[in-house]
Amino acid sequence: MSCSLWEFCRLQELKTVRDFLFQNQTTEPAEEKNQTADNDLTWDTSDWESAWDSGENEEEKSTSATEVESETTGQSGPWLQDCVVSLSPCSDLLVVAREHKAAFLSAKWRTDDSGREEMTLAVSWTGTLSTEEGECVSSTICIPLASQKRSSTGRPDWTCVVVGFTSGHVRFYTENGVLLLAQLLHEDPVLRLKCRTYEIPRHPGVTEQHEELSILYPAALVTIDGFSLFQSLRACRNQVARATAAGSDVIQPPPLAYKKWGLQDMDTIVDHSSVGVMTLCVFDQMKNASILGGFNASVKGSPPAMSQYVTVGAGPYTGFYYAVEGSSQPLLSHVALAVASKLTSALFNAASGWLGWNKNKNEEEAVQKQKPKVEPATPLGIRFGLPDSRRHGESICLSPCNTLAGVTDDFGRVTLLDLARGIAIRMWKGYRDAQLGWLQVPEERGDREFSPSASLPRRHALFLVIYAPRRGILEVWAMQQGPRVGAFTVGKHCRLLYAGYRLMGVNSVTSKGWQLHTQQVCLLDPTTGALRTVNIPFHLALSDKKSERAKDMHLVKRLTALLKSRDVEPDVLESEARSVLLDIKHPAIKKQALESLLANKNVPVSCLTNVTCALNDTLKQQDPEEVDTSLLQLCSSQLKLLQLYTDIQQLHSAGDSEASSENDSLEGIEEELSRVGPILQRYAQFTSRPSVTFAQDSPDTPLPAQAFLSQIECTEDGELKVLRRSETEWNQLGNFLFWGCLCGKGPLHKVCDTLQQAGISPQQLLSLLLSVWLQREKEVVQKPAETVRNLHTLLVALSNIKGAVEDSWDPQSISPWWQQVRHTCIQSHNAAAALLAALVAHRAAKACITSRADSKLQSEWEAVSLELEQWVVCVRQLEDVLVLQTLLLVPPPQGAAGGAAVQCSIKSLQEGGTGGVADSVSKWVFRQKLAPECLKEILQKRENKDADDKVEQREVVEGNEEKETTDRTAELLAAVWQRFPHSLSPDLLFAHCSWEYVVQWNKDPEEGAYLRWAVEHLKLVSSPHIQLGISTMMWSTFIVKRFSAAAFLMEKVGKAPKDRLCRRDVGMGDKAMTSFLGCCVQLLQILMEADSAVEEVPVPELSVEEAWCGAEGPASIAELALEQRGVHYPLVQHHCLLASLLHAAMTFSLKVKPLGLFDSKGKNAFFRDLTTIQLMPSGDMDPGLVSIRQEFLLRVLTGWVQAVDDPSSTATTPLPSTGPKADWWPSLCLELGSLLQVNPDILRRHLVCELYNQGLDPRAEEVMLEVEDKDVLGSQLLVLTGQRLSYSLLHSQSQTQAAMELLARLPPTLCTWLKAMDPSELRCPLVPLPQTSRLVGRLIEILPENHAQYSLALHLLEAVEALTTED
Repeated sequence: MSCSLWEFCRLQELKTVRDFLFQNQTTEPAEEKNQTADNDLTWDTSDWESAWDSGENEEEKSTSATEVESETTGQSGPWLQDCVVSLSPCSDLLVVAREHKAAFLSAKWRTDDSGREEMTLAVSWTGTLSTEEGECVSSTICIPLASQKRSSTGRPDWTCVVVGFTSGHVRFYTENGVLLLAQLLHEDPVLRLKCRTYEIPRHPGVTEQHEELSILYPAALVTIDGFSLFQSLRACRNQVARATAAGSDVIQPPPLAYKKWGLQDMDTIVDHSSVGVMTLCVFDQMKNASILGGFNASVKGSPPAMSQYVTVGAGPYTGFYYAVEGSSQPLLSHVALAVASKLTSALFNAASGWLGWNKNKNEEEAVQKQKPKVEPATPLGIRFGLPDSRRHGESICLSPCNTLAGVTDDFGRVTLLDLARGIAIRMWKGYRDAQLGWLQVPEERGDREFSPSASLPRRHALFLVIYAPRRGILEVWAMQQGPRVGAFTVGKHCRLLYAGYRLMGVNSVTSKGWQLHTQQVCLLDPTTGALRTVNIPFHLALSDKKSERAKDMHLVKRLTALLKSRDVEPDVLESEARSVLLDIKHPAIKKQALESLLANKNVPVSCLTNVTCALNDTLKQQDPEEVDTSLLQLCSSQLKLLQLYTDIQQLHSAGDSEASSENDSLEGIEEELSRVGPILQRYAQFTSRPSVTFAQDSPDTPLPAQAFLSQIECTEDGELKVLRRSETEWNQLGNFLFWGCLCGKGPLHKVCDTLQQAGISPQQLLSLLLSVWLQREKEVVQKPAETVRNLHTLLVALSNIKGAVEDSWDPQSISPWWQQVRHTCIQSHNAAAALLAALVAHRAAKACITSRADSKLQSEWEAVSLELEQWVVCVRQLEDVLVLQTLLLVPPPQGAAGGAAVQCSIKSLQEGGTGGVADSVSKWVFRQKLAPECLKEILQKRENKDADDKVEQREVVEGNEEKETTDRTAELLAAVWQRFPHSLSPDLLFAHCSWEYVVQWNKDPEEGAYLRWAVEHLKLVSSPHIQLGISTMMWSTFIVKRFSAAAFLMEKVGKAPKDRLCRRDVGMGDKAMTSFLGCCVQLLQILMEADSAVEEVPVPELSVEEAWCGAEGPASIAELALEQRGVHYPLVQHHCLLASLLHAAMTFSLKVKPLGLFDSKGKNAFFRDLTTIQLMPSGDMDPGLVSIRQEFLLRVLTGWVQAVDDPSSTATTPLPSTGPKADWWPSLCLELGSLLQVNPDILRRHLVCELYNQGLDPRAEEVMLEVEDKDVLGSQLLVLTGQRLSYSLLHSQSQTQAAMELLARLPPTLCTWLKAMDPSELRCPLVPLPQTSRLVGRLIEILPENHAQYSLALHLLEAVEALTTED
């Protein structure tokens, strides 16, 4: 394990960034903010285009910029060296800036060609940052800000980009380029921005450092407190968001606290490091006091805390400054004092120069004219330095532990400084323009176990990373005097990006439990756009004495490479692996190498055995005290397992099966098999249907030795323990051990003896045997007799192993061994295999008990035992489950919904409670789309055997395939009913079916048929108690919410709503809503009928079969129904009334505000719980309201008449039972009329007139018989007759001469009256004359002779008769 360079991310659109930053700017205005980089370039780029075209990007990690700006002229050189580059420590934001422009690149995930997720950095914002003329970007830094949410795990909430300008301004931006804060802290160019964030102290005595941002000017240093900055930036960001949302532009930034030091006694300063607060030891304090104050200097009691700053430049080459915390400071403005008093006792300065956003140009000009006041710096004298008059420092890089720093200079040297002592301790030469970074590597967890200091905190190793661009090489050096541990050739135009900080806003409390994913050092290669980080293993920092470990790691790598290569010969692989394992010295690494060899799938078993054996022999020859015991144990245990694997494999491949000698103990099992044979065959038909499986999932795939080794482990006492990790692996192991024996291809007793000698517990073997038996159900059911015999032999053999059945077991109690078999069968979904296993185990247990009883009692009595009773119940339950499962496996008809078949087991049925069986069957009924009538018919057949026989004979005659299928289904259903007479009583089944259908309807309300069938099933429930409870639950759970939504929607739009509105408010289309409202009416009618009948019928008793009494689980639907409270009948009737009105309005598309048909009491009572007593409308209604109701009902009748309009049909033609043509609409309207206080006679008269108007005379005559006020009806019909006659005489297209002559003969009064008629009001004016003649006859009958229009009727009769004779 050596150093490595790992690419974790790739930059996209590098060419776009370069084109944007370097395009010609002479003609463009400075205010241009969001410049996209789509502009075509007009200048020649051929000399770099070839190098930059592959700018794509790959995965985000982090570090911020060392901005090394090599002063190259023109655009011919490598462009990135002319830019200021900065990377966030979380690697999710990269800033590239040049002069006054910048591009921000943010992290994005994408899938590469191989389908692997990778991180890339893509351009998220480009634009101009400078606002003042002539100012350019001189330094940038990306500071990730920690999230304040409690659920945060260390990812940043957002990243702030801090930019320093040559004008002295420092501006803060969001990742999207939005300006948050701008401040002029000093009127000189900003040289360098650096940041320090919270680090968890590694040792108890380390001083906890405060977070801060430091800004270096040519002669001043400004430090901003991190806590204050964090709060200010968050506040600004929130303020900007609010202002953007509100469209306002007034933003009051909070005050920013800072200290400002004027650095004295140094000629030029180009870079700095803020080391943090340090406290001197007493000796150093006395030494400093005597040097600074002379012989008579006094020493304070406690050493003062000081902030240390180190600068590099010239005269001296390195300067050390110390600012004593809490020393007296010159007074500042009142604002500064206010802020200072709040935040800290040290000198803090309030921000003075604010620049706002979104101001108009006049304001901006005013701000620029009036420069903000800049506070003076506090002088800070140099304490000491490293004088070297010809050497000029270029950059300084502080180590993560704050004790060392690397300094580069113009002589091409890199100097290592000890900051505590202020001396140079090491120097490298030949690194001109070097860029530095640090890496701190923690010790691996595994290394601590073998370290003498295992109880101490984890050690950390420090490495200095040096990038020498002139040589294109990246080097890693161990600190402080260590060797070079890594070197990489990386190209000459890269940038080494080292942040030296992490997230801002973290403290000792919030950082607990955080995983801070930050890269310490990143190398950006602009030719490929790759971002790479350096991986260094901890052991490289150890001294040469420990380098044995490095040699061992090299051998491990060699072995790993060998195992990965596919084309190595087995004997070569064996010899190589043996030599590597024997050469490794370190026991932990030797163990790791052996484990990787044993886990490799490509190594043959013989090779594994030989290599492990050789290693084991070598270890045994060594001095026992020197040998690592865990390694020796591993070798011996793996050898034992490999031997077992080989033995079992050989036994199965030999194929010599033993003759079974135990037929005597299997007496009676044949009878059992023949009894359950027919249902087994039918079950097999359904389970053996073809299905798609993958070859690698096939149970016949041989088990590799590696899988065998990984599933079994040796315990300390030499026993073998099987590890149960996943069901698939467990089944594979069971297949390997037992399937050959079950098929009769392997020697059963030899296999059992081998496994017993190996030391695997019989309980685990039993579990493996049962799992393979249940899993291979299809094969078992094909040849039950043979496999059952082999299973019996194996089960008896395992029972005889020591430790299987306890010697102390009393047959009167339950044996844990047989209980294990029962438990497995009870849980299994493979009903047939479980039943066969139970039959075999029952026999074996019986034989076992009998033999024990014989040895103890020596009597002829058969031992009665609790164990056998349990088996009888278990077998009975499994037979029931098998019959039920066979029914559930019947495939649904083509195109039916419903998903996969329900899988059931004894356990699932018992957990399903008393309604578990009915629930399973109801789901099956839904999948089969079995209509309620069909289900009822099958039920009646079962109850009436004779009828059943006759039907069967008739069906045999018809005998097509579909009938056979239906017949078989009915037969299966009858078989299930036979086994579950109580759990599947008709009421229970219909109740569950009803509930299942309404649940499915609720999932897809468009399927109106589901709700209709739910109601139909509910009607078939004979017990009013269950009916009442289920209707109530159905109403309150599924119906009332949608029902109320429909009512309110119709009230709002004032008519039957369109499809879109129905979908929006009620969740279904208009047709589905009409059907839904019809079902609501039926449901409420069922509810009322059930409520009326409850008193007369006793509450039904729900029982369950004897074998299934132990059911635990939720109550069945029927039980819940019986627990429901009674309903308030008038309230149900009130809702039924509303439902009928809504249904009518939707069916005939009428305009109505349904709730407007009720008074305030009526409205308030709607949609309340049906079990509560509400204040209902009583007494006479307001006449205005009654007239609105009457108007609505009349329109319903008109709508119905228009729907049934079919003049050719007679009264004998039957009408459908549903829809707008249904024959019950008139009677419903009359019923509603009586409830709504509308005179039913008015409705009848209207209906008669409408029917005549429509030309439906026969139907009209039927209704006419029920009309009470015949006089009024006569008058209405007289007008109607006049209109018909007027049409045939005056308005018909074919006016005959006879008609004209007749008109001349008519009395003048009649003539005038006919001319005044308007036949256009008739919807069907052309009616056969005999019908009109009959109508006039009726008129004469119903009008009394003293009626004013009686004579007119007589004239009409004459006219019609005359017309008839003419015809």
